Amino acid sequence: MSTGLTSLAAWRALAEHRRTQAFDLRELFDSDPARFRKYTISQGELLLDFSKHYLDGRTLELLVALADARGLREWIRKLVTGERINVTENRPALHTALRSTRPVLLDGRDITQDVVRVRAQMRRFSDVLRQGTLKGATGQAFTDVINIGIGGSDLGPALAVEALAPYAAKRPRVHFMSNVDGAHVDAILAVLDPKTTLAIVVSKTFTTQETLTNARSVRTWFENAVGKDSGHFAAVTANVEAAHGFGIDDERIFEFWDWVGGRYSMWSAVGLPIAIAAGMDAFEAMCEGAREMDEHFTMAPFGANMPAIMGLLGVWYGDFFGRTAHAVLPYDMRLKRFPDYLQQLEMESNGKGVTREGEAVDYDTCPVVWGSPGTNGQHAFYQMLHQGTQVVPADFVVCAKPNHALPAHHEILLANCYAQSEALMRGKTAEEVRAELQAQGLSATEIARLTPHKVFPGNRPSSTIVLDSLTPRALGALIALHEHKVFTQSVIWGINAFDQWGVELGKKLADRILPELADNAPIGSHDSSTRGLIEYTRSRR
Repeated sequence: MSTGLTSLAAWRALAEHRRTQAFDLRELFDSDPARFRKYTISQGELLLDFSKHYLDGRTLELLVALADARGLREWIRKLVTGERINVTENRPALHTALRSTRPVLLDGRDITQDVVRVRAQMRRFSDVLRQGTLKGATGQAFTDVINIGIGGSDLGPALAVEALAPYAAKRPRVHFMSNVDGAHVDAILAVLDPKTTLAIVVSKTFTTQETLTNARSVRTWFENAVGKDSGHFAAVTANVEAAHGFGIDDERIFEFWDWVGGRYSMWSAVGLPIAIAAGMDAFEAMCEGAREMDEHFTMAPFGANMPAIMGLLGVWYGDFFGRTAHAVLPYDMRLKRFPDYLQQLEMESNGKGVTREGEAVDYDTCPVVWGSPGTNGQHAFYQMLHQGTQVVPADFVVCAKPNHALPAHHEILLANCYAQSEALMRGKTAEEVRAELQAQGLSATEIARLTPHKVFPGNRPSSTIVLDSLTPRALGALIALHEHKVFTQSVIWGINAFDQWGVELGKKLADRILPELADNAPIGSHDSSTRGLIEYTRSRR
C-alpha cells in the first residue's frame, strides 16, 4: 500500500493477522456466547449487528489502528469544518452543514443561515402545494408533481419519497423523471394532466443534458395544453441565472450551493419532493436523524463507531480477502430503491484508481454494490450467495416494527431476514445433510448422490441493521450512516470521495456522436465498432 510508514505498518499487521487466522464463524459463535453483545452498536433508532464477520477482538484492534494511522479523526474534523477536502475541485464537502444546528463557517460566513432561509422557502412552497392553495394556469390545484433530475438529483429524493409513503398526503402525488429515454418521459406524461401538474427541474449547474432535454419536452407538453409562461415550473439549482433563462420566476427557484455534492444533496432543496410528498416536518425529522448520526460519527471511539466499523469492514474484505462485491438486502419493500441509491453513493464516490495526490493505487478500492429487497431476492440470486463460488459480504436491513397493519406478514419477513443471515453464517455440513436424508428414509445410494448438492459451505459474512421502524428520523440516520461509511473508506484508501471525473468522458463523446446520428451527416474519426454502430443505426431508420 502506497502510504506513510505508520499506516503501512498498520496495513502489514492486518495482512499478517489475515494470514494466520482461520475465521470460522461457527466456531467463533460456539466459543463465545457473548459474541452478539460484544459486536453490536446501538445509535438512536438503529442497531448494527456485526457479529457475523471475520473478526475477533484483535481484528477490531488492528482495524481501529489502521483508522488511526490513516488520520481518520483528523479527516472527520476537516469534513465537518469545511476544509476544501475535494482537492480536484478545490471545494469543501459540507453536506453535514445542511442538517447542523450549530453555525458552520465557510470563508468567514455562517452558511447555516442560507440553509435556514431555503428551508423556510421549502416549507412555504410545500405547504401551499399540499393544502391545494397553489394553482396552475387554469386555476386548478396541482394534483401531481414531476421531479426532473438525474443522479443525486433523483436517487436520494426518490428513495425517501417511497420510503416515507405512509406519511404522504393523497395529493399531490410525486413522480420522478430521470432517464432521457423518451419511453420514460412518455410513460409519466401519459398518465398526468398538464393543467394540474407542476414540474421541478433539479440540476446543480442547470446544464445537465438529460435533465434539460426532459424539461424542454415537459415545457412543450405544458405549452400545448395551457400556453406559454404557464407558471407550472420550479427549479432547484446553484445556477439561478440559467433557471431565469428557462423562464422560472424567483419565488420558484430554490438555491443550493457548490459546497454540496450532488449525491449528498438530498438534505438541501434537492429534497423538496420529500417535503411535498411527506411534509416538511418529515423532511426536517430526516435531517435530525442524520445530524444525530453525524455527531455519533464525530464523537464515538472507532471501536464503537457505527459508520467507521462498517467502512473498516469493507476495507477488510476488499483488500485482505479479495471480495470485489457487496450485497445490500433491505427487508422492507419501502426501501427497494436503497441498493440503487447506494450504488451511486459508494461507486461514484470511491470508484477511483488514484489517490488524492494523483498516484495510482496498488490496492482495491470500491466493490460492486448490488442487491434487491427480501424476500424477492431469495427467489432470485440468493442461490449464488449461499452456494456460489464467490463469497459476497452482505448487509441486511430490516425494521423491528412494520409501518402497515399486516403484522403476520411482518413476522414472516423478519423470520426470513434473520434466517438468511444465520444460514449464510452457519451453512450446512455434509454430516448434517446425510443425517437429514437418512431421517427421510433415503437409500445410501441416493444420500451419496444428493449430499454434495445440499451442502452449504456457510462461513459467509454479513451485517444486520435493524431500524426500530421506518420513520423519517430513522431513514435520515440510515442514509447518513452510509455517507460516513463511504467517507471512512475513502480516508483509508487515500482517495477523494467527492469528485466524479469518470462520468465526464462518456458525456463528451456523446456530444460528439449526437449530430453524427442524423441521416447523411459526416461521421468523424471513430474505432470501427463505434462507426459501424452509427452507420447501422442510420440504415435501419
